Amino acid sequence: MPKVKTNSGAKKRFRFTGTGKIKRHHAYHNHILTKKTKKQKRNLLHQTMVDHSDVRQVRDLLCLR
Repeated sequence: MPKVKTNSGAKKRFRFTGTGKIKRHHAYHNHILTKKTKKQKRNLLHQTMVDHSDVRQVRDLLCLR
């Protein structure tokens, strides 16, 4: 049986907290920033947790099931 490979894109996009939750970056902070407010851009800088409905899918991509 072949080795199970981690999805290369996922390992660059997600990190784990000490308690095992999965962190992610906000989207919409790469381009077309001139029409977004300072507050919106500032809030997009911070990381957030992956929603509980998506955790299973992300863990599958990272081969952690």
